Amino acid sequence: MGKITGFLEIERQDRTSAPASDRVRHFREFVIPMSEEGVKNQAARCMDCGIPYCHNGCPVNNQIPDWNDLVYSEDWEEAARNLHSTNNFPEMTGRICPAPCEAACTLNLIDEPVTIKSIECAIADRAAEEGWIQPQIPAVKTGKTVAVVGAGPAGMACAQQLARAGHDVTLFEKNSKAGGLMRYGIPDFKMEKHVIDRRIEQMAAEGVTLKTGVHIGVDISAEDLMKDFDAVVMSGGAEKPRDLPIEGRDLDGVHFAMDFLPQQNRRNGDEHLGNVAPILAGGKRVVVIGGGDTGSDCIGTSFRQGAVSVTQLEIMPQPPEKEDKLMTWPNWPLKFRTSSSQAEGADRDFAVMTAKFNGEDGQVKSLTCVRVDDKMQKIEGSEFDIKADLVLLAMGFVSPVHEGMIESLSPEMDPRGNVKAETEGEGSYKTSIDKLYACGDMRRGQSLVVWAIREGRQCAHTVDKDLMGSTTLPR
Repeated sequence: MGKITGFLEIERQDRTSAPASDRVRHFREFVIPMSEEGVKNQAARCMDCGIPYCHNGCPVNNQIPDWNDLVYSEDWEEAARNLHSTNNFPEMTGRICPAPCEAACTLNLIDEPVTIKSIECAIADRAAEEGWIQPQIPAVKTGKTVAVVGAGPAGMACAQQLARAGHDVTLFEKNSKAGGLMRYGIPDFKMEKHVIDRRIEQMAAEGVTLKTGVHIGVDISAEDLMKDFDAVVMSGGAEKPRDLPIEGRDLDGVHFAMDFLPQQNRRNGDEHLGNVAPILAGGKRVVVIGGGDTGSDCIGTSFRQGAVSVTQLEIMPQPPEKEDKLMTWPNWPLKFRTSSSQAEGADRDFAVMTAKFNGEDGQVKSLTCVRVDDKMQKIEGSEFDIKADLVLLAMGFVSPVHEGMIESLSPEMDPRGNVKAETEGEGSYKTSIDKLYACGDMRRGQSLVVWAIREGRQCAHTVDKDLMGSTTLPR
């Protein structure tokens, strides 16, 4: 906790943002950090609530009251050590995590939760600035070899933990740079990619061998990988997008969000786009189908590319302005939220189903939509059209891509098409195939970066224990 009476004396204040009219002109981060004194004051608001429900809300088990108290006491270096003891990449979660910890904060009962996410980010950024983030090189090497396939947050966390345990770890990534959806899905205005590069440098110094541009199951057979390493971890993402197979789906101008977003991130990172046609929103009327984070990222990217207008459609009804606290707290509440990208000028419409795409000369020109009731049944006579030059499908992801490694090795799958592996007991994160493990979205399906980091760390614990008979890695 912070100051005993801090939550009574100090009002909640959070980071601010550059005005929308300014920030849409570039792809840089636009959140303005609090001052050191401001962060200290906000940490002081952490109350002696008896049971810290923020722990319940945090998948990586951050010791939130502890580092809040350390920041309040101005012991920033110890706060950084505490934070890194549970989270390999707090500067990333401090930028892009939706902060379920704040929803679980006791002060959220009065809509004034501690600004946990901002404090976390401030600690991590301070640690980087002060040079406190140093490679943790193992004193002894085990001689065991581990292949981690997929360099997103789960794979990066897993590889880093295993390298620190003394194993020879090779991290494979099919793209030209590591980071997974953090690099190619999350726009730079939410998280600039030097944050990832800094961690990759740290991991390399710790002994992780990173091989980018290597697609397991295509460039290297999965069977050879299993022969060459003592353990193999599958940590790829849930990259198979949910499609909308309706009339007009084959028209030009209708694209998956994850065909659109990575292109802009590659432009920002001076990467070659490959042999694909550019997808650009400049001068176009854009319609985004899907009301989640990916749809929001499409909105912000479209505005920065110069879209004339952006409309976001969601098939679910509009959530209530406020949740019923006593019914939902400390769980994540369903309530109406407006992201920074949506606040930049998007039109939002709820309870809308797209019936067909209309086009001229093979190019999409409009959508025919229909309103639905709370059971998602069409309301007769509610059809309407929306003009569109570019449609982005951001309706989530259904499973990992099965072609390639999964198809070759044929591990047991769960009913949703994810690689089956339990998370509890002696067999946690083990697949149905000996010495093959799975973690992150590959195992759990589409989820949050904070869950990916948790699963990567826990998977590393199991792998180390299986290889060595015991482990000191945290569970």
